[in-house]
Amino acid sequence: MAVVAVWKCDRDGAMFDNKKDAEEHDKMLELAANITALIERNIDGVSEDACEEIGLMLAKRREVLAKACKGKPEALLEAEDSNAETGSEQADSENVTPLAANQ
Repeated sequence: MAVVAVWKCDRDGAMFDNKKDAEEHDKMLELAANITALIERNIDGVSEDACEEIGLMLAKRREVLAKACKGKPEALLEAEDSNAETGSEQADSENVTPLAANQ
């Protein structure tokens, strides 16, 4: 029986083949949680689920968001267009290794 090393993110239980991807995912989830808390504190009337979705969406697009904040607001729309064309949102979830029992 072979032993396979995997890294598990304690925030959501996602499994990864390497430590770098696991740490990147964990940092993204931490950013999402902080954005969610910021929205909840500053905007009344937004549901908890909506806050979490917004926080996760912004955290996943943090590089493009940073470009937009630095003077390229059109980068947000360009990134959205390219995501729709290439399906790169699915690529994010492809880094997660499914946990299989009894292999």
